[in-house]
Amino acid sequence: MNKGKPFPHKAINAKAEKELVEAMLTLRNADECRRFLYDLCTPKEIADLADRWWVARLLDEGKHSYRDIHVLTKVSVTTIGRVARFLQQESFKGYRLVLDRLKGSRR
Repeated sequence: MNKGKPFPHKAINAKAEKELVEAMLTLRNADECRRFLYDLCTPKEIADLADRWWVARLLDEGKHSYRDIHVLTKVSVTTIGRVARFLQQESFKGYRLVLDRLKGSRR
């Protein structure tokens, strides 16, 4: 298991990443999170993140093919496949963690 470490092929500044994660953990509610995202990311980056999250939720439902998700979301089939791989195979399990927590909070 990778335990959330960066990909070996990506040059990520470990200190900066740690500080970003710590900064995110200080956010107390959806409004604070939204404000931080709008300062941190471009509108396109936020849209891409939101699209990937939408794709992850649709894949988790298990009711749609990749092609159906592409038609619905306009996200490329390549990106859908990447989200699916991270949802199902990669060791980070971030999508799974949040999806399961959200399901638990709706019970």
